[in-house]
Amino acid sequence: MLTPFDHADDLGPFKVLHIWRPAAGLKAIVVVDNVACGPSIGGTRMAPDVSLDECARLARAMTLKNAAAGLPHGGGKSVIFADPAIPLGKKEAIIRAFAGAIADFGDYIPGPDMGTNEQAMAWVHDEIGRAVGLPREIGGIPLDEIGATGYGLMAAAMVAVDFAGITIKGARVAVQGFGAVGQHGARYLADKGAVLVAAADSHASIHNPDGIDVAALRAHKAKTGKVEGFAGTRALKPEDVVGVDCDIWIPAARPDVLRKDNIGQLKARLVLQGANIPATEEAEQIMHAKGIVSVPDFIANAGGVICASVEYHGGSQVAALAQIGEKVGANTREVLDTAKRDNCRPRQAANRIARSRLERAMANRRWRD
Repeated sequence: MLTPFDHADDLGPFKVLHIWRPAAGLKAIVVVDNVACGPSIGGTRMAPDVSLDECARLARAMTLKNAAAGLPHGGGKSVIFADPAIPLGKKEAIIRAFAGAIADFGDYIPGPDMGTNEQAMAWVHDEIGRAVGLPREIGGIPLDEIGATGYGLMAAAMVAVDFAGITIKGARVAVQGFGAVGQHGARYLADKGAVLVAAADSHASIHNPDGIDVAALRAHKAKTGKVEGFAGTRALKPEDVVGVDCDIWIPAARPDVLRKDNIGQLKARLVLQGANIPATEEAEQIMHAKGIVSVPDFIANAGGVICASVEYHGGSQVAALAQIGEKVGANTREVLDTAKRDNCRPRQAANRIARSRLERAMANRRWRD
């Protein structure tokens, strides 16, 4: 069984909190990885099969993401062991109990993630006055409503296509995980002339090599809860989306969906990592050897946390989108330029850049006693 010490190094973790409140049906973990740049921001993920390992890896990804984006925040993450599809009243009770449990854990600012949303963050904020990704009605910038992370994926794509030898206009896109991130990523890319040819969720994949209407598919998903059954598409198994013929492939769901056993099926020239830690180390190495440009998660999907930081510091939606476009685009170019110059993988370049920024912050603050 993994413990926090299995993930410890010179960067963190700073604190780990295990929460167990059986009367409320609450079991959760919070990992605050590093606070050298400021209090940590990171999403609250709800799923029945989350783990300490997943939470710690995601918290580290947030540390690197926030440092790479130049935000005054460290990295953290929380996971709640529960089915997000439980009745709303029970979900609210669990989220509110979670909020009470972290009330004095001031180094961590929660935000929406897989299985939680703006409404969940409103419950947290109501309990402890500390959350981001809030509904518009209570002064927030709703990350999922505007598609902040998806907007960042588009900004990364506009730079990365030059390195992958493709153009946005007419580029065929496949999205694994047609949820909040995947839907908006597809929408923003379609606005730039890209063509969605495949989409997948936990139920099935759908494919049409001639293109899929993104707006119509979003409406279908909102009505039915799944992509399966959308007119004019061929249904495949959920995992078959990996092998769809496309130019841009977007993982936007769970960790480790690209692995040694399936990476050989990938036909894309460019991977935009919309999910956190969606590829194993072996998969990253194989992609690089095959000449596939893969923009690392904490570079490509930083739009959500950039928006969250702008909200937390009182900024507007317009300011958030402007910062996302500027920061994600600039970081993507720096990472891919560095990888090309040093003949290394983009993740290695991104880690080096983020770690350098983080170490400078750590040298200037006494953050860890």
